[in-house]
Amino acid sequence: MMLFGLTPGRWLMSQRHCLLHLQRRIFTSEHPPRFAQGAVLDSILSAFRSICGEDGVLLGEAVREQHGKDESLHRCCPPDVVVFPHCVEEVSALAKVCHNHQLPIIPFGTGTGLEGGVSAVKGGVCFSLRNMDQILGLHQEDFDVTVEPGVTRKALNAYLRDTGLWFPVDPGADASLCGMAATSASGTNAVRYGTMRENVINLELVLADGTIIHTAGKGRRPRKTSAGYNLTNLFVGSEGTLGIITKTTLRLYGLPEAMVSAVCSFPSVQDAVDSTVQTLQAGVPIARIEFLDDVMIEACNRFSSLSYPVTPTLFLEFHGSEQSLKEQVSTTADITQSNGGADFQWAQHAETRNRLWKARHDAWYAALALRPGCKAYATDVCVPLSRLPQIIVETKEDLIENRLTGPIAGHVGDGNFHCLVVVDPNDPEELHRVHLFTDRLARRALAMDGTCTGEHGVGLGKRALLCEEMGSMAIQVMQGLKDTLDPNNLMNPGKILLPKAL
Repeated sequence: MMLFGLTPGRWLMSQRHCLLHLQRRIFTSEHPPRFAQGAVLDSILSAFRSICGEDGVLLGEAVREQHGKDESLHRCCPPDVVVFPHCVEEVSALAKVCHNHQLPIIPFGTGTGLEGGVSAVKGGVCFSLRNMDQILGLHQEDFDVTVEPGVTRKALNAYLRDTGLWFPVDPGADASLCGMAATSASGTNAVRYGTMRENVINLELVLADGTIIHTAGKGRRPRKTSAGYNLTNLFVGSEGTLGIITKTTLRLYGLPEAMVSAVCSFPSVQDAVDSTVQTLQAGVPIARIEFLDDVMIEACNRFSSLSYPVTPTLFLEFHGSEQSLKEQVSTTADITQSNGGADFQWAQHAETRNRLWKARHDAWYAALALRPGCKAYATDVCVPLSRLPQIIVETKEDLIENRLTGPIAGHVGDGNFHCLVVVDPNDPEELHRVHLFTDRLARRALAMDGTCTGEHGVGLGKRALLCEEMGSMAIQVMQGLKDTLDPNNLMNPGKILLPKAL
């Protein structure tokens, strides 16, 4: 469908003077706005401003570029305009304007994604949701809370500090909780507490035409349900392609009476993974069990001023009562020692524990520090636990053979690991080698009955791999759902699914 003589979301360069007049300044951007002309443009912007105010509609180059890129290597694709709604009613009204004018809609939380999910590949309107930052409906006795998209993980846990409750899903970044739902994020605690998919009870969403829905019924928050299709899990992980998440109701957990962390070094990857599998088989309810290879440990030692042996290593954390911790630690120590593991190095006090896990979460920056001035790309494959040693060993061999820097860290209890490939973005030949390497790694995971993405999502870069993973019939079902909910392909177009063949 053509919009004002243009494809949706594109501006005619010859009509830029209209926008220049509206802004009363001159654009010198390499990313000029692109979506309409003349009186129609004026009408659209007036409609936006009538909904969320003069300050809630921005067209400046800097703010558009800020909202056109995440933490990934994907190039910046800025939207044509950024709007800042304050409530779901404003989101709905803005969506109706976009729907009426066939303008693409790109939701934006905190921009911490790793797969280009916020790139406005067809231009359009970015809905920046940071002003919707309310924590609503905390029910301490029911262990649940409802939050808006501007609430981050750290902000929620700070709010909960005096309640004896917490939200444990921890991807490392201080991400928007609704954004975490949109990508089905997880992180270091998933082995015990699950991913976002297991911890979202209900969602409020705005669909492409502005319709507001609640995936489990308005205001409902049961701990379980068998009522109809699971719409909540349909939208968890949908990456903004089916609707805009404006509220999420989350499960909360009681703060453990005690926590203790430990570090254990191993002679080989196999020994570390064997210890993990045996610990889980023994029924130890371990809270975190993270793997770092020798290259990553050396990088973390340098970056975080640590002094751990440069060998394959597990970072572990145990939660529970004082008595249960003794049992968990004793069982796990016996298992690690039987697999050649060194004695545990303990982190019992909150300060030392936080330092340990900060070092783990800073692995991204530690990897970047190996090659100053370069960028990093994080792979995200996940395989059955029994295949983890093989795929890690083969991946390390692949890195060496192709002269690539790629320290490895992973959520070993889930079979999910990240190779943080550090690359010079100005070296086309190296970028090509990295692209080929990441494709080989993903297909290696698929050949081992795994997935190309455990927690980062599909975004722009894994669309072809998704087709290989799911098969043509499953992709057709996904496309059918997309066509039903968003027939004009306005919601975050270009993500998850490849363009339909003409």
